[in-house]
Amino acid sequence: MATGATADIKWWGGGRSPFNVEYGKVMMWYFLMSDAFTFGAFLISYGTIRFSQNYWPDPNHVFNAFPFAGHANLPLAFVSLMTFILIISSVTMVLAVHAGHHNDKKGVIKWMIWTIIGGFAFLGCQAWEWTHLILGDHEVLINGTIEKIGTTVTRNPWGAEVLHNGTMVATPGPVAFGGYFFGITGFHGFHVFSGVVINIIMLLMAINGTFERRGHYNMIEKAGLYWHFVDLVWVFVFLCFYLV
Repeated sequence: MATGATADIKWWGGGRSPFNVEYGKVMMWYFLMSDAFTFGAFLISYGTIRFSQNYWPDPNHVFNAFPFAGHANLPLAFVSLMTFILIISSVTMVLAVHAGHHNDKKGVIKWMIWTIIGGFAFLGCQAWEWTHLILGDHEVLINGTIEKIGTTVTRNPWGAEVLHNGTMVATPGPVAFGGYFFGITGFHGFHVFSGVVINIIMLLMAINGTFERRGHYNMIEKAGLYWHFVDLVWVFVFLCFYLV
């Protein structure tokens, strides 16, 4: 039996959080922090390789295509569209969270639908970009002349051997660029896809009145934290791959 000073100690037994924040939201922040470390490690690794090379592909030449524009030279136009779509989806998520704070079921449903549409649009754009980079035509410097090459590439179009008029021609550039690009943007794309799935679940719960019965829309806010994190990570991916 406890006696003396120890008998007066009242251990925290749950209830109100000592951080004055809901438990689920604290755990979401912990998860996002750990995920940020993962993305940070990937991008630091990429930067280490990037600045240790004498030659690196020029983003203005690699990312200059646009759907249905033929061979028009539009540097970074398509990725700018992708970025715009993701930013707009972040805005619609803010509006969904705001509607949740006011227990506005119709507003939550409307803005969650637009957020999901934005997520699918971004994923569709990324799918087109990957398809073009892997299977599309590219321009390389061959014997001092810029020429278009076909789709038969042994590794990737930025540092590999390509089949040109029946002859394997070496193109300049490190193979690491393709590996890092597809690896990191694919990892980010997986996060976007996961966010879309989470948002669809939140939308169905809102439609079924789950949050109304609970009396709050806190889960919409947690989903919003994740979605904003995905948007923020894209800013760093955009900076590292498309601008530097």
